[in-house]
Amino acid sequence: MSWQLKGNTPIYLQLMEEIKRRIISGNYSAGEKLPSVRDLASEASVNPNTMQKALAELERCGLVYTNRTSGRFITEDEVLIKQLRIDLAKKHVETFLGNMEQLGFTYEETVKLIGEIVSHIPAEK
Repeated sequence: MSWQLKGNTPIYLQLMEEIKRRIISGNYSAGEKLPSVRDLASEASVNPNTMQKALAELERCGLVYTNRTSGRFITEDEVLIKQLRIDLAKKHVETFLGNMEQLGFTYEETVKLIGEIVSHIPAEK
């Protein structure tokens, strides 16, 4: 998985968001052991102290916990993960609707356009 870090936001916040995205999308499962700080930092090409800060913040949020003898793990609270997933989806939808409004589309036009596009997507088997 690629880490897409940009210069306009503090790196540790971007790391937090990427790890959070990986958790809510299922790339990291509830209860799964995370790679070590050094391994994650190496993968993201960042300083281990920066990764440590991001993980510490995720612990404060309750998404990650530390077992002193075994390392860091993803929370087993699937309700929390599901709620964060819904919250992120809502944020994306609100951004999308705002972008469509800037393009001059009404809510009704946007919904109609989505319906047209969805009708051309093959159903999952």
